[in-house]
Amino acid sequence: MTRPPLLVSVTELLRRPGSQREVRRSIPSPGFVVAGSSVPEGADIDVDVVVASTADPGTITASGTVGAPWRGECRRCLEPVEGTLQIDLDEVFSRRIDPSEVDDVWPLEGEEIDLAEVVADAVLLALPLAPLCGPDCQGPDPDDAPVTVEGDGDGTGEEGGEAPRDPRWAALDELRFD
Repeated sequence: MTRPPLLVSVTELLRRPGSQREVRRSIPSPGFVVAGSSVPEGADIDVDVVVASTADPGTITASGTVGAPWRGECRRCLEPVEGTLQIDLDEVFSRRIDPSEVDDVWPLEGEEIDLAEVVADAVLLALPLAPLCGPDCQGPDPDDAPVTVEGDGDGTGEEGGEAPRDPRWAALDELRFD
C-alpha cells in the first residue's frame, strides 16, 4: 500500500507551536476539467507549501504555491491555447471548526493533513472558464472560415430572397407613426 503523496504528518508541528515544515512535491494530475480548459491527466502539478503550527492549539496553516500546466481552446477563434497556472495557497486546518467559518477552515482529524483536496480545489478554481489566445484575438478569419447559415435566403435554398416572416409579428406591420 502506497502512501498518498500529499498526506503530511503534522505530529511534531502540533507539539511545537510556531514550528514549520516545507513540503515540496510533484504529483501527476488526475485530469482536471472545467468548461473548455483542463490540466491533462498525468501532467505534473508542483506543490510548494510551508505547513506551520499556530499559537492556537490544534490549528495548522498551509501556505505556498501550486503550479500546473493547462490547455484549452480560445473562446473566439477556437485555436489551441495553453499556459501555466501559478496559484497562491493560504489554507487553515483546525480541530475546532466554527460552523460560521466552515468554508474557510479545513478539518484536522488525527495528526495528518491531506493537501490533495486543497490542491484539487485550487486548480479547479484557477482554470480559465473561457480562455483567449491573446487579448487582441478577433475570432476566426472570415476568409479561412466563412460564416454560413443553413437556410439563408428565402427558405427555398436559393440565396437572395427574404426570409419568411414570423406570423406572431404580423400586427406590427400594420402599425403607422404618422
